[in-house]
Amino acid sequence: MTEGRIIAIGDVHGCSAGLAALVRAIDPTPLYTLVFLGDYIDRGPDSRGVLVQVIALAERCIVVPLLGNHEEMLLAALEGPSELRYWLKFGGTEALASYGYRGGPELRPADLRALIPSEHLQFIKGCRDYFETVRHIFVHAYYEPDRPLHEQRWGGLRWASLPPVPARHCSGKVAIVGHTPQKSGEILDLGYLKCIDTFCHGWGWLTALEVRTGKVWQANLAGEMRR
Repeated sequence: MTEGRIIAIGDVHGCSAGLAALVRAIDPTPLYTLVFLGDYIDRGPDSRGVLVQVIALAERCIVVPLLGNHEEMLLAALEGPSELRYWLKFGGTEALASYGYRGGPELRPADLRALIPSEHLQFIKGCRDYFETVRHIFVHAYYEPDRPLHEQRWGGLRWASLPPVPARHCSGKVAIVGHTPQKSGEILDLGYLKCIDTFCHGWGWLTALEVRTGKVWQANLAGEMRR
């Protein structure tokens, strides 16, 4: 595809105020493409509000949503009790609180469908494994440098962390990734790889990066922009 104004957004993790602030600052038009790197949910205070915003953005601009490991955990939690318990330990409890769950009898997978709107589950099920443009590749977590994107293994795309840092991808394109939190709040920029998970839910920043120009917007958990 021809690469126009493409903006990648790192791991939101329930930081709805930070996302709202970024969207106001970016003010996307129908000509913009926003690539979300996944992990919309868990950890932060308002997973529901994040999904509401991302779904609504599709009416304003092109939205390309990738699937993160936290969304993968939620989808697995719909299928079995052990998977549900696992998800709850890694941020699922905070996500469900944003949907009004206040505890009670032990949750069953079927209960999730009553708590989480079907529109939100359908959005998550429709998220992509990766995205590729003329100059860039976008994955949630990691890539195997010697494999084309369509041959990548899901474990690496969504679960592997930095370090180790992979070599440049065989396509020669610049990789934009998330997943590994940069607790300094600064983008990890290696030239051929840029990690833009800057730890918003942990009192860092939520980062948006215009991939062609390098312009950066950052907002914190409270929705305050970084100057």
